[in-house]
Amino acid sequence: MNTTMKATMAQCNAELLRTVRNRRFVFFSVIMPVAFFFIFSSTAGNDVKVDNVDWVPYYLMSMTVYGVVGASLTSFAQRLSRERAQGWVRLLRLTPLPSWSYVLSKLVAQGIINLLIILVVFMAGGIGKHIDLPASVWLESGLWIWIGGFSFMALGSLIGSMRNPDAVQLLALIVYMSLSIVGGLWFPTSSMSGALQTISKFTPTYRLGQGAWNLIGGGSIDWNGLLILAAYVLVFMVISAYIMKKQEAV
Repeated sequence: MNTTMKATMAQCNAELLRTVRNRRFVFFSVIMPVAFFFIFSSTAGNDVKVDNVDWVPYYLMSMTVYGVVGASLTSFAQRLSRERAQGWVRLLRLTPLPSWSYVLSKLVAQGIINLLIILVVFMAGGIGKHIDLPASVWLESGLWIWIGGFSFMALGSLIGSMRNPDAVQLLALIVYMSLSIVGGLWFPTSSMSGALQTISKFTPTYRLGQGAWNLIGGGSIDWNGLLILAAYVLVFMVISAYIMKKQEAV
């Protein structure tokens, strides 16, 4: 058991190093959210509110979610797809390392990466824009985004079940941008048409953002949103497992 855990941690460290060294990850998941935050948080006055929440902290939460979603859909999905295409998963089956160790290392590494993204964007807002929130609100909203990010890991694993890394990269980017726009991360859903507002409420991006927006506005945990995110995790994982099982049979 000790040897297995050491191998799992070694795999996790390798995942972290590969991700941090990936320029695409750094650009889409760290630089873009921070840059967008500073650009668009300055377009409106400090007295502007969205659903009774000040615009600057509101958009900080939007861009934090945007970064976490990007990391889970772009870099995570593409790594999975590339490893499957290269036969890495089949090779691991020939080693003493159990399959759960491989999966666990992926989840732990991506969880750490998402946590680092949250901390970086929060620090950018707190220091760069002097956002003053109670420590409990920082903690609750950060924890909400981090936990909700697992739903996008599940979506990333579904997209990554494809064995064509180039197709995965394009598909992940399209899904990433589409969900970010429709989910209200780029601009508030209140500025959308009635039909789009209805659609947005069923997207995981909106639900993840809504939970954070609600917390910084003095509200409590959005249990409906949590249930919807949990349902997305279940659906994505079931479909992903089915696809992989079919591929193995072939």
